[in-house]
Amino acid sequence: HIAWVFLTGKSAYKVKKPVDFEFLDFTTLEKRKHYCEEEIRVNRPLCGDMYLGVVPIIREDGIKIDGKGEIIEYAVKMRELPQDAIMEGLLRKGEVDEREIETIAKLLADFHSKAKTGEGVDEYGSIAQITRNWVQNFEQTRKMRGTVVEPFIYDFIEKNIMSYIGRNKEMLEDRTVGNWIRECHGDVHSGNIFILKDRAEIYIFDAIEFNPAFSCSDIVAEIAFLVMDLEFHNKHELAKYFVKCYSQATKDLSLYKLLPFYKCYRAYVRAKVIGFKLGDPSLDEKEKKKATKLAKKYYNLAYQYAKELFQQQFNPYLF
Repeated sequence: HIAWVFLTGKSAYKVKKPVDFEFLDFTTLEKRKHYCEEEIRVNRPLCGDMYLGVVPIIREDGIKIDGKGEIIEYAVKMRELPQDAIMEGLLRKGEVDEREIETIAKLLADFHSKAKTGEGVDEYGSIAQITRNWVQNFEQTRKMRGTVVEPFIYDFIEKNIMSYIGRNKEMLEDRTVGNWIRECHGDVHSGNIFILKDRAEIYIFDAIEFNPAFSCSDIVAEIAFLVMDLEFHNKHELAKYFVKCYSQATKDLSLYKLLPFYKCYRAYVRAKVIGFKLGDPSLDEKEKKKATKLAKKYYNLAYQYAKELFQQQFNPYLF
């Protein structure tokens, strides 16, 4: 809903839509050029030669990419990779192994170790920001209570999340002191990972460039997205192995205690975003039923993680 992607067989071109949402503003050509350049910057560390640069789209005897003429738009130029190499599809076919999971864990650990932290980043890991994120989640999904999400599930998650934040302020604040808040990728899940088996290459692409509130976070919040995604696809052993490899690489001792909290957040946001689709008038009944079913599945997963947090307060040594 924020960009078009054109596939040519050799190159891919991503053009940002001239839209203004609460979380981004692409309404002017100057802004779209800026965010194209930002997209190159944030994706280069994990994508190497996949992101090639920003190119102008010009009007000169028609519409052309690059060259001389009136610049009417900008695009992010990328090397096109095969769609059947996307990790999400490979997971469904059972074609992702521990060796690849370990590589992904090490890539992310190395990326996080070098990522920006400190002023301009740390505030996104504050108690105020964490609370704000969750309050916004509940406000934006309250109308789904009783329709898309069962009232007892909604109420249980809200009560236990807010209770968790209140009980664990010191641990959450210590994460900033320990420099665990970083400018992250922001959207690490299996739909944004290419696994090129023939060349043993992995690309983690489509990092968030348009809003630091989405990309700057605790590194556990980052990896929790992929862990949640693996568990959503019933790849629990791969999820455990990923966490093991990542924790060994980072020596992050608080990781296991924080994971249920951030997995809950990622599952809830996934449910929320899918739920938003139900307000799209262009969606037919079949697609609405599909979206409702998927959103409910993510809400139920968030509920399971919230139950882990509830149990954690009585027996913290289990986590």
